[in-house]
Amino acid sequence: MKGTTILLVEDTADDEHLVKRVFTQINLINNLMVVRDGAEALDYLHGTGVHAKRDTTQMPAVVFLDLKLPKVSGLEVLRRIRADDRTKLLPVVILSSSQEEQDLIHSYHLGANSYIHKPVDFTEFTEAIQQLCFYWLLLNELPLPKWKP
Repeated sequence: MKGTTILLVEDTADDEHLVKRVFTQINLINNLMVVRDGAEALDYLHGTGVHAKRDTTQMPAVVFLDLKLPKVSGLEVLRRIRADDRTKLLPVVILSSSQEEQDLIHSYHLGANSYIHKPVDFTEFTEAIQQLCFYWLLLNELPLPKWKP
């Protein structure tokens, strides 16, 4: 797969470990950036805080965003991504354990590109992550970084 980064915004260590395990299996581990709360996700994307030295001209190919996050909720992160010209076209996949219809509707209302319920079964989880990576890294075409606001 081509060399692009996926930003995983995940506060649950077990889920982070599972995603890393899948990335290792499909040889993508060097392409995964993990942040553990909504505030750090925004810092990473905007090159602020602990990520102040990050080259913000290099955006991730896709953001896998959990909804239930400390500091700043996933829905608020999504709202801020869509409100900023630098990140508004960035693909955001909600990867959540929430099955609440309101979370699904609100996610799409705020501009989510996809909403995936995290499968509990490891085999199903592995397959879901592999399919997401295949689609977002190989099949999907992005206007970034050529796009200018």
